[in-house]
Amino acid sequence: MNLALTPAEKAFQLDIRAFLSEGLTPELREAARRATSVFIDPKYSLPWQRLLHARGWAAPSWPQEYGGAGWNEMQRHIFAVECARAGAPSLAPMGLRMVGPCIVVFGSPEQKAHYLPRILSGEDYWCQGYSEPGAGSDLAALQLRAVSDGDDYVLDGSKIWTTHAHFANRMFCLVRTEFDGKPQAGITFLLLDMDTPGLSVRPILTLAGEHEVNQVFFDGVRVPKQNRLGQENEGWTVAKTLLEFERGGAFSAGLRVALSRLRAMAAREPAGSDRALIDDADFRAKVADAEVALEAIEITEHRVMSALSAGANPGPASSMLKAVGTEAMQRIDELWVEAAGHYGAVDQPVARAPQSLTESIGPEHSLVAMARYLNDRAGSIYGGSNEIQRNIMARLLLGL
Repeated sequence: MNLALTPAEKAFQLDIRAFLSEGLTPELREAARRATSVFIDPKYSLPWQRLLHARGWAAPSWPQEYGGAGWNEMQRHIFAVECARAGAPSLAPMGLRMVGPCIVVFGSPEQKAHYLPRILSGEDYWCQGYSEPGAGSDLAALQLRAVSDGDDYVLDGSKIWTTHAHFANRMFCLVRTEFDGKPQAGITFLLLDMDTPGLSVRPILTLAGEHEVNQVFFDGVRVPKQNRLGQENEGWTVAKTLLEFERGGAFSAGLRVALSRLRAMAAREPAGSDRALIDDADFRAKVADAEVALEAIEITEHRVMSALSAGANPGPASSMLKAVGTEAMQRIDELWVEAAGHYGAVDQPVARAPQSLTESIGPEHSLVAMARYLNDRAGSIYGGSNEIQRNIMARLLLGL
């Protein structure tokens, strides 16, 4: 596996850098810098997505015939790295990275023609209806009932921890259409409108005091059967494919930037005896441990890229990257809080909002440390808990 860039790849890298330098406004960079989650407010993420869409770069992993960039694995990796380095806001993953690829694989021609262009343009903003109050990482235990009634399904039940449901106009949703037999065999995958009568959204505030997730209630919600993705009772197959895309991805690019910012932050924070925190031996050892983990993640991502280039699916390797990637993220978050010191404990939701006129208490680099730490605690839970990921790896990779 040769990690050196070819002359063509270096030229591609320069093209990406030039575009980012011109397209990223100070407001977009600030929104990314002050983000406390991978889910950035759509008033910042959607304008950036539209700029990328105009260039044909909104969906790097999609096939070119459906509006994708037509890039190979290395080009997609270069793009992710350069976006992270330039401080670009992350795009909402629900449409572009999750349901979009599934529609490409499982959608009818009519579904592809209708949904894919709207995902690319940002006209449709999606949320994910997977977890339920009694079924989190165990998706096979979901109970949201979908009863057949003519050309419709009638839905009753609820979903929980639904990120950005208060912004979304679309949801992709797992429902139970069969209650007998093996649980996985009775699940169906639906695409639905969030303004459908009988559907309501209730906010859930996170530990960071932010409104990012919700509970969604279904009371006699009618969804046309033509909005089903794949066959009835075969939604488990669609869901597994989607989770491979959700759990995989390039963690290392964002983690590398976060670690670099941590070093810069620690160089400005005192540690006593006229020393900076970065010069403290114990703190430097913790940073070094985080960097070793990051190096392993980067190499693993390149191995996965090599496999994907040969036509393989992410498979269980996506579980491995999800587990180690989110845990590395949390480790860096903990170091951010340690570097922020007492200022990290000050709750400043107004001051940390992009373009806020409220002056922050303490240095700006400590402004989002605690909120990001609290938000990212969910990283080892969402997308299937890391304990579940280790079970998948033990079974499929180690044969245990």
